[in-house]
Amino acid sequence: MVRLVLVLLFIIVFLILSIPVILVLWIIGFFSPGIKERASLFIVGHAFGVVAFLAGVKLTVKGRENIPEGGEGVLFIGNHRSYFDIVITYSLARRLTGFISKKQVGYVPVLGLWMRFLHCIFLDRNDLKQGLEMINRACDLIKRGVDIVIYPEGTRNKTGDELLPFHRGSFKIAHKTGCRIIPVTITHSDEIYEKHKPFIKSAAVTITYGEPIDTGAMDMKERKTVDAVVRKVIEETYRATV
Repeated sequence: MVRLVLVLLFIIVFLILSIPVILVLWIIGFFSPGIKERASLFIVGHAFGVVAFLAGVKLTVKGRENIPEGGEGVLFIGNHRSYFDIVITYSLARRLTGFISKKQVGYVPVLGLWMRFLHCIFLDRNDLKQGLEMINRACDLIKRGVDIVIYPEGTRNKTGDELLPFHRGSFKIAHKTGCRIIPVTITHSDEIYEKHKPFIKSAAVTITYGEPIDTGAMDMKERKTVDAVVRKVIEETYRATV
């Protein structure tokens, strides 16, 4: 119960106190978008780091060397079992990173604004036209050097299966750009909260960044089956880590 209270209290205080910061960064963005983006990444990344600390997350990071430091953005494809997957992933981000998230998250006061500052994309899964717009926008961001994170399972995995079926549309960003894909495997994150709601408990979590998969070096036929390649990597890593 103590961890839950601490996490909720921090989030509430952060969102309230960050309102004037958002206003300042919004103004700065008219003159220097880069400063606005870097400041947003620093603030949100560290805030999520505090949330993970208060939740008692004992994090092991593997494959950090597989994350590129420059050039075009990459597509992070990961499994998804917990709300804390996003917290953990973003606390480790060192480059501007946008998540593809369901549209409801964008309506959360203040949080939705931070996410827009960081180029997160909100998706209505029932709107095909918007889905195509999302893919085009994600492609533009990757070409600008912004990394994109997507969970192709489409929702948190609440089953005993290692992975839910992948939505192949999640890989169209790679099909169109030929960008590199970094498979991301997170294990035991659901032991922080989901397995014993509403309480938060300390847990040892491992996040593994796989070797980059260069879809630019593939022909079109290979790109269309890259979802199976990524799934296999995540499955094998998950089994080796749990």
